Amino acid sequence: MIDVDTQISQVRRVLGSRTLEAGEARVSVISQVYDTDIDDLWDVVTSPERIARWFLPIEGELKEGGHYQLTGNASGTITRCDKPRSYAATWEYADQVSWIEVRLTPDGDGTRFELEHVAHVADEWWDQFGPGATGVGWDLALLGLHGHLSDPESGIDPVAMATWHETPEGKSFLRQSSDLWAEASIAAGTDATAAREAGERTYAFYTGTGPGAEG
Repeated sequence: MIDVDTQISQVRRVLGSRTLEAGEARVSVISQVYDTDIDDLWDVVTSPERIARWFLPIEGELKEGGHYQLTGNASGTITRCDKPRSYAATWEYADQVSWIEVRLTPDGDGTRFELEHVAHVADEWWDQFGPGATGVGWDLALLGLHGHLSDPESGIDPVAMATWHETPEGKSFLRQSSDLWAEASIAAGTDATAAREAGERTYAFYTGTGPGAEG
């Protein structure tokens, strides 16, 4: 059983912006401290065998300059690697290119995992869903990471995860994640009503309860 409330509360979510050559980009940062040392956490986030246990199966050359492919999801090129502290890569999905950076830093008796996602987002898409469109997905990744570190021999059950969003536990997690990304958006300057309405649409998307969900 996952302690949804504890997991949600241990995650930091921050929004910002950055000016790139192609124009203004949205920056989402999500982080959590895990009860392990930096070398183990580096192995968790760079070893294909371990990545498959908490995120998705991955193929490719996982080294600087190498290309990766997540099964059924993004692909890209690893642009920088600074073992055991950070790596950066392109995140290429649905004909869109964005950029991620993973940073690991000692924090007390554990290690902080921090993921920064930089993306050009169309205003109409941002207005509709806000940061939760991708933020909830990253929250789910950190949930998987927590589960793996709690029980390294366990793995993700694709069958169970396919319907997890329908369970009370899954709905509570997605509800809280959507709401907290909306609050992060408000903290970054978005109108409160607009941010919370976007959060509602994000929650409906992830739970399959939006318009047309029955058809």
